[in-house]
Amino acid sequence: MKDWKERLNIVFSTKPDFEYETAEEEPIPTLPPAKQLLRVELDKRNGKPATLITGYQGSEQDLKELAKTLKIKCGSGGSARGGEMLIQGDFRAKTAELLEGMGYKVKRINFS
Repeated sequence: MKDWKERLNIVFSTKPDFEYETAEEEPIPTLPPAKQLLRVELDKRNGKPATLITGYQGSEQDLKELAKTLKIKCGSGGSARGGEMLIQGDFRAKTAELLEGMGYKVKRINFS
């Protein structure tokens, strides 16, 4: 009932005892850092360098929290969705070092 956007384009019943049910997805369990292999690589977005971190296995909430921590430590913007984190700018070395410090396994792609 709280999120009305989920109920757009739904035909409702005139039945007085009708209960709207949502199909809630089961949350994906977040693997411990030692069991995750994250790929850190340089990407170009609109001609500008960006650090792309892929391979995260876990919930979207945990992904966003990790991305927020990395963005704060790098002093940059970015985004996180679908198991990928994007940090604006070339922060490959710094993010790899930070992630390793947090216990993640890191595979460095296209490092100079």
